[in-house]
Amino acid sequence: MLLSTVQIKFMGDSINIEVVYALPHEQIVFKVPVPAGATVFEAIKLSGVLQIHPEIDLAKNRFGIYGKLSKADTLVRDKDRVEIYRPLIADPKEVRRQRAAEGKAMKKGGEA
Repeated sequence: MLLSTVQIKFMGDSINIEVVYALPHEQIVFKVPVPAGATVFEAIKLSGVLQIHPEIDLAKNRFGIYGKLSKADTLVRDKDRVEIYRPLIADPKEVRRQRAAEGKAMKKGGEA
């Protein structure tokens, strides 16, 4: 059996974490034991999510722990939930502007 460099780096105690990737109609949760001292990047690699979802690009996608953006070299702790974020499909500021403009037009026109 061949071990990856990430697996060889840590051959001691392990901690339990979750790696989460959400799609529009599905949320995938990987419960993974990782070596103590593992980083976010290493935890994602060890989870196997990249083999199932090759569209994930760790150079482009952002990730975080419990909703807080994290860097790849952030150490994970026991029971952390590492989240992989997809790119936004719409600019939130532009959506708010459009809603505000629609609201003003409705008020001026008098009809709902």
